[in-house]
Amino acid sequence: MAPRPFWKGYLKLSLVTCPVAMTPATTDNAKIRFHVLNRRTGNRVESRYVDALDGAPVDEDNLVKGYAKGEEDFVLFEDEELKALALKSTATIDIESFIPAGDIDAIWFDKPHYLTPSDPVGEEAFAVIRDAMKATGMAALSRVVLFQRERPVMLKPLDNGIMVWTLHYADEIRDAQEVFGAIAAPKIDVQALDLVGELIGKMSDRWDPKLAHDPMQEKYTELIAAKRKGQTVKPAEETQTQASNVVDIFDALRKSIKSEAKPR
Repeated sequence: MAPRPFWKGYLKLSLVTCPVAMTPATTDNAKIRFHVLNRRTGNRVESRYVDALDGAPVDEDNLVKGYAKGEEDFVLFEDEELKALALKSTATIDIESFIPAGDIDAIWFDKPHYLTPSDPVGEEAFAVIRDAMKATGMAALSRVVLFQRERPVMLKPLDNGIMVWTLHYADEIRDAQEVFGAIAAPKIDVQALDLVGELIGKMSDRWDPKLAHDPMQEKYTELIAAKRKGQTVKPAEETQTQASNVVDIFDALRKSIKSEAKPR
């Protein structure tokens, strides 16, 4: 059964508008989940809010959000005050600009969604915008309100629809140079580059979604089956990868190339 859209609105490009629906492109419904139980009774346990000082349970009516202005000093906000700040969404993805599709680095991508026309009347307008982006190799930038927060988004054509990526906010992205800045910049031997290029050629393959499978799902399934049969499951022994000091990079590369007997 096709998943249901979680957002409906309009896609707008200048004076061209069409009704659209947005559906999450990913799901975790197939994930194996474990409940937290009381070992003594076998019953599920619940999470509850308690006062950090006296440990007394706190009723939902007494829960309030607060911003810490000191270690134990908070500015309190009622839900109505925070809701008043929410943008009055017109449920419209209004395209602001276009950029080359490959301009945004993957670090900016947050969550993917599928965008589809939600009414036959707007299918032609939707298709024109989608196919024009395909023909020009461009992606669209816009903003949309999701869950009471305005999010920057990027739109790219995908098959018969459009992929909408929510983007991280600028203050969520760490400066790469804070991490990479300390990496040394040795002079690279051209011959070494050629050998690595040859190795890349031998190891090149096509993308296969099977490469992104979750091996823990299989292990959990086997574990559950074993436990159902009353079998005792022994913890696996940890294996550690031994670091090796490469004395001769050229020798290591030549051996690597030889081990890759033929291109994949």
